[in-house]
Amino acid sequence: MSPLPVRFTDRWGVPRAGLSYQDSVCWHLLLGPDAGVRAAVAGAQQRLARFGGMHMTPARWLHVTILLAGPAAATTPDDMAEMLARASAALARTPVVTVSLGRVLYSPQGIALGVSPASALSPVLTAAQAATRAVTRTSGSTEDSYSAWAPHLTVCYSTGEQPAAPVIDKPGKSIPRCEVTIDRLSLVIQNGPEQLWDWQVAGTARLDGHGGPGPGP
Repeated sequence: MSPLPVRFTDRWGVPRAGLSYQDSVCWHLLLGPDAGVRAAVAGAQQRLARFGGMHMTPARWLHVTILLAGPAAATTPDDMAEMLARASAALARTPVVTVSLGRVLYSPQGIALGVSPASALSPVLTAAQAATRAVTRTSGSTEDSYSAWAPHLTVCYSTGEQPAAPVIDKPGKSIPRCEVTIDRLSLVIQNGPEQLWDWQVAGTARLDGHGGPGPGP
């Protein structure tokens, strides 16, 4: 487990370590429509609202990032359609899975909820990587501020410098566990800087053969 940060820093400061999702195409699990997830995250965000320098993830776009596929400028609509078709074909053989959110993760760049068991999403990652590699000739990127690949739902991003301990004290190590069923993987175009949340869902790939690639969440 990563040590708790001593200070929070500006995720979008200059220079910024880690991946940039600006003007990118990403594979996400979009969990905003799930009422239980929205309630769980809203409770955590309310406890953090007293602190400045925290940019809350909008309820509509609550998500678990699976893979950064590549830059939007280098990915055509035909590329995305083929990626979705390939991911759909692979995930048609993958059962729907249920995971839980509850363990709170901290990094200098923000606060997130861990996904448990993370291994349940491994087939989803494999399908996203294979579809991306077949079309773009790269496997995409999974590195983040938590570990090489630790699926998580970000509650808020840090936008300033401040001591971490008073902030960490509010959510603590966990929140009441929330279970969510994963039945689809979405390919999302992220236009402009991350913090603008100008997202466009290119389509979805369903698990367990629940339909073919669709146009939205």
